[in-house]
Amino acid sequence: MPRTARKKSETGIYNIIIRGINRQNIFEDDEDRIRFLETLDRYKEETGCELYAYCLMSNHVHLLVKENDDGLSSFMKRVNGSYAYWYNWKYDHVGHLFQDRFKSEPVDDDTYFLTVIRYIHRNPLTAGMTDGLEYAWSSYTTLQETE
Repeated sequence: MPRTARKKSETGIYNIIIRGINRQNIFEDDEDRIRFLETLDRYKEETGCELYAYCLMSNHVHLLVKENDDGLSSFMKRVNGSYAYWYNWKYDHVGHLFQDRFKSEPVDDDTYFLTVIRYIHRNPLTAGMTDGLEYAWSSYTTLQETE
């Protein structure tokens, strides 16, 4: 049975979630989180995609991304493939790190854009990982530093 086609965004902006296979952790320590962010930054620069928000949880990642001319799938394939290769090397694992393909929802208006940013930054609070919005592995702290 073929996969359902992704819904295209009129703005090119997507709310993305990637999850560890069997909901396993994809980040074991801070080195892993740093490596993922470096990988994300490298491919963002190489492809011209824009990253508006992110949050790294232990077993999944939330991203708010604007695709480039190559498309979202190309960008995510590079990020996920590069990180999974490194993770498997570091932990002497074999096989898939991520569950299925990444999930994406089109973000076609400003109201939903702000809703997604709020959702991404509140994720650690909702999960009980922090008492406030200050979370080291979220773009929220980066946004606060630029204001």
